[in-house]
Amino acid sequence: MSLTLDTYRLLGRSGLRVSPLALGAATFGTEWGWGAEQDDARKLFDLYVERGGNFIDTADTYTNGSSERLLGEFTRDNRESLVLATKYSTLRRPGDPNSGGPHRKNLFASVESSLRRLKTDYIDLLYLHLWDFTTPVEEILRGMDDLVRQGKVLYVAISNAPAWQVSRMQAIADLRGWSPLIALQIEYSLIQRAGERDLIPMAGEMGLGVVPYSPMGGGLLTGKYSRGDLTGTSTKSGESTRKSHNHTLGWVTERNLAVADMVKEVATELGRTPAQVALAWTLQNPGVTAPIIGARTPTQLEDNLGALEVDLTASHLVRLDEASAIHLGYPHTVLAGDFARTQTQGDLKIEARG
Repeated sequence: MSLTLDTYRLLGRSGLRVSPLALGAATFGTEWGWGAEQDDARKLFDLYVERGGNFIDTADTYTNGSSERLLGEFTRDNRESLVLATKYSTLRRPGDPNSGGPHRKNLFASVESSLRRLKTDYIDLLYLHLWDFTTPVEEILRGMDDLVRQGKVLYVAISNAPAWQVSRMQAIADLRGWSPLIALQIEYSLIQRAGERDLIPMAGEMGLGVVPYSPMGGGLLTGKYSRGDLTGTSTKSGESTRKSHNHTLGWVTERNLAVADMVKEVATELGRTPAQVALAWTLQNPGVTAPIIGARTPTQLEDNLGALEVDLTASHLVRLDEASAIHLGYPHTVLAGDFARTQTQGDLKIEARG
């Protein structure tokens, strides 16, 4: 594969150039019980940018706002050369019903707050962070388009939403002449492949670049977990909060640890680390634009960047795919089977192009 951070990719159906690995800034700040203090966060930022990286991901409520504030400090001298992505819709003030959700009031208030914290007059890429099933899609799209027309936001995107809603929104944006969605952020890794059912194919069809978060499964694919962690107990200082979080999310399972074992096996054969193999697997998917890496130390970031140099053989890919395989479910298994093919094509030979 042999990529570099300055081997840029186009994001969705836009001309925006982004690095093949995005730097996640959810680790900037320690308010959540793990992460990097300001000096360490600055080292992460500088290392990524010095290597040619330009795609940085944050959100208005990451580390209670510290993530955006720190990025505002770090980007003062090179703001124009960076693609800053942030998000809105998560609750900003508990108890205030309109300080969360994707509606127009929260959209505009969130963007103004992000602009102040980031010390900038525009956001390159704005995601709707979490779908909540309460706000009409026309209200969301029109609000996003208004911000683009005002120049406060350059591109809009969406995260954590059903595929049918995203495709519907894209169709409405096209029909109304509103700003299209250019990116879809989803959880995607060897232990979370549900996006392959509908989200990733939909994104390719509708012109959204896929930006996966948690490409290492919340750390499970780094090789740091064992069968002893199935109990939910942790003894190492500094890891307990994150491990507890992973248990709460239901990630520490026998199945996922078996996938991690296969990742370690392939990593040993290649002379690489498990984290590099897990990231390389995500990178090789043609439907993926730029996985987000969330390191806490420069050493971790250096290791993550090494994934750009990993070449997985066809045999490695088969073994990783088989170990992590999911059932695609109806109608995908039916449509991909011989019965459906016979019913629609008979014994004709039809070559699919494109």
